[in-house]
Amino acid sequence: MVEKIPFYFHGNLFDFLPKRIQMPYPYPLFTTTTVKDAIEAIGVPHVEVGAIKVKEEAVSFSYLLQPPDTVEVFPYQPSQKLNDILRPALNEPYRFILDVHLGSLARLLRLSGFDTYYQTEAEDATIAQIAATEKRIVLTRDIGLLKHKIIDWGYWIRSQHKEEQFREVACRYELWSSFSPFTYCLACNGKIVQAPKESVLDLLPSNAAFYFQSFYQCQNCKKVYWKGSHYDHMLQTLERLHSQSPGC
Repeated sequence: MVEKIPFYFHGNLFDFLPKRIQMPYPYPLFTTTTVKDAIEAIGVPHVEVGAIKVKEEAVSFSYLLQPPDTVEVFPYQPSQKLNDILRPALNEPYRFILDVHLGSLARLLRLSGFDTYYQTEAEDATIAQIAATEKRIVLTRDIGLLKHKIIDWGYWIRSQHKEEQFREVACRYELWSSFSPFTYCLACNGKIVQAPKESVLDLLPSNAAFYFQSFYQCQNCKKVYWKGSHYDHMLQTLERLHSQSPGC
């Protein structure tokens, strides 16, 4: 007779489970397996998990299931100390890496002052490797990507709308007090610094050279920025994003 381990999932982890599922979920234990492997086999990526308790005791992902275990699985919370049992601590300032489907979100994160790696040609294996090497948080709409073993931190974006996506990330990682606008290039994620007008004059359209005196340049791709109409539009976007902060 196959033993079944009862699993109780909590909070937004239900986003990964079949609708109308009832708790406890009976996980069939055919062979010795870790609680991490069981959780992902049920459908929940390990990066979405913040705490696991077996018989009321906190355990790590490597815990080996055995009858008569009862497992409770809780969602990730940035301020929850139990997270550290499951993965290395994540130091601030947070850095992100996004999959190819989240270009608009990448732009909003950079605009708000967050180091955000995004390349349209990056494949899942590359994203996972960069995330592990550079200690970046993976943001994706692909649940499968979040199941890569070497990824420690990540989040599955629920919404398909860019500003709602931004709000999800800001709420999950408590970013609202960490905005530092206009520090990263929207095009390439390089650092932006103030640049003397004469050093960028050859890169400016004639109207910008005539009407403006203060300029900023990306240290990586050399793109030049100034406070024209596009700047006013970006300010409006930032104000709108900030206004979303209550109610996380």
